[in-house]
Amino acid sequence: MHRTLAALLALVALVTGAPAQDPADENDAPLRIAVIGLVHGHVEGVLWNARERDDLEIVGVYDPNPALFEKYKAKYHLDESLYYGDLGAMLDETEPEAASVMTSIKDHMQAVEACATRGVHTLVEKPLAISADDAREMKRLADEHDVLVLTNYETSWYTSVRTAKRLADETSPIRRAVFRHGHKGPVEIGCSPEFLDWLTDPDENGGGAVIDFGCYGANIMTWLMNNKRPNTVSATLKTLKPDVYPNVDDDATIVLTYDDSVAVIQGSWAWTHDNKDMDLYTTGASYHAQKWDTLEERHENQPRAQVKPDPRDPWMTNEWSYLRKVVRGECDVDPLSSIENNLIVCEILDAARESAKTGRTITFDD
Repeated sequence: MHRTLAALLALVALVTGAPAQDPADENDAPLRIAVIGLVHGHVEGVLWNARERDDLEIVGVYDPNPALFEKYKAKYHLDESLYYGDLGAMLDETEPEAASVMTSIKDHMQAVEACATRGVHTLVEKPLAISADDAREMKRLADEHDVLVLTNYETSWYTSVRTAKRLADETSPIRRAVFRHGHKGPVEIGCSPEFLDWLTDPDENGGGAVIDFGCYGANIMTWLMNNKRPNTVSATLKTLKPDVYPNVDDDATIVLTYDDSVAVIQGSWAWTHDNKDMDLYTTGASYHAQKWDTLEERHENQPRAQVKPDPRDPWMTNEWSYLRKVVRGECDVDPLSSIENNLIVCEILDAARESAKTGRTITFDD
């Protein structure tokens, strides 16, 4: 419910003795969401969902470039009145419950600060921040203003990944994990010019494939390890296609070590195909999780077998169903999206860049 309207109804109830709006009615209302930024290619996801669903309402759209709003206005039936060129004015006038942040990674900090100080929850596209320092400040703001700062990964909605963790936990501790994430490259798959402008700019994205796809394995491994930070991080970053990506890496290999486990994270813009795979190895079995619902297991001395993944909770089908539920206190914060997990992700990415730059293995303090 719009906060001003809620306050008015409460005042009327106090003066007249009339019942205030039933909280259940408020929870049935569409989630009032603001869109901050139009330069991320994933913005079409929130625009499409708001057009197609009756439980999600866009109340304002901010981007400093009005031409980008014009680009999407007709396609997604956006009223002209939704557009703002001033972030603070948009938040103050529309009073959203939550914001979808579709800016460069560098600009996540600005968006979270503006929202948190106004009591607005945020969902940013992965990773959380351009640096661990920014991530720590976001956590401070979230704690101070009692708001959620969540991070969205496509792999969070894969039943294959969640079922693989459950099966591995039931088998024995995870000894080795291998993550392969990425695609042929943002240029090669036809990302928009406004997306490429910041995605291939180290000042706006923090790097190339190491940030864009290295974050996936860091996120999932941190979850598998129950938010334990790794003991060491080492990384090699390469630019395999310097004619296409002269300013950033397009291939990253990150190795994480723990007391009894090791993870190899392969994030690349140089795969021959779209890649979002995970392999978990325990002492007696292995689990191969592919996109969405495809999962295989292999027990010692046995052939591979298909596994039917666990059913997903109805609010865990996509980020918008989840956001609506979690903002209204109807489900717990999912560990994969939590700020605690994603702060560690940013620490791992910082260490990976430092390792690649110096040629040293980075050791984490307890």
